[in-house]
Amino acid sequence: MTDPALVLEDARLSLEGNAGKVDILRGISLNVPAGQTLGLVGPSGSGKSSLLMLMGGLERATGGRVQALGHDLGAMDEDALARFRRDRMGVVFQSFHLIPTMTALENVATPLELAGHRDAFARAAAELEAVGLSHRAGHYPAQLSGGEQQRVALARAAAPRPAILLADEPTGNLDEANGAAIMDLLFGLRDQYGATLVLVTHSARLASRCDRVVRLRDGRIEDTESREAAQ
Repeated sequence: MTDPALVLEDARLSLEGNAGKVDILRGISLNVPAGQTLGLVGPSGSGKSSLLMLMGGLERATGGRVQALGHDLGAMDEDALARFRRDRMGVVFQSFHLIPTMTALENVATPLELAGHRDAFARAAAELEAVGLSHRAGHYPAQLSGGEQQRVALARAAAPRPAILLADEPTGNLDEANGAAIMDLLFGLRDQYGATLVLVTHSARLASRCDRVVRLRDGRIEDTESREAAQ
């Protein structure tokens, strides 16, 4: 039996605001097996993106525990977390976060270079080809459409072959055709490399492709449904 990719035990997140403490996540316990695709759904403000940030160590839990691949994220300092994400995780955001002064090829190759891969540019070129953008490798983000920019972001996240791939509304800024293409690419990466895939989405179509769907409301898990149970 393989170890779970992600384990959350009574994970909580509170932030200080002008009006005092705001409870964002109110005791999340969740076990995500390696290789599973998990969809996080719920109304705006339910805590979906915050939960994804906890899983990636981009936010620190203010209570409880978050483990990724057997590592306690709360016990790591910022440098250790950054190295862990670089080597073991891929993160795809709705807003792409590409570096505007770098070409598509450079955007994908830079994290590989930082990780010490000598074949960074060759691997980056292969990843761009895999997402159908080899002909756009020399273009800058401003010269690419939204769908193309998201594919570059996905290639960048996938290039290190992460064990965990986290995606926050990856199709939210795209039209239906481009959104469908990104969905196929995400699940293709899971199938090809066996990565654990966690998606925040408002798309019922995207959620329906996941092995399991967790619905959040007011910072708590409201219900969980497996795809097998839904069929």
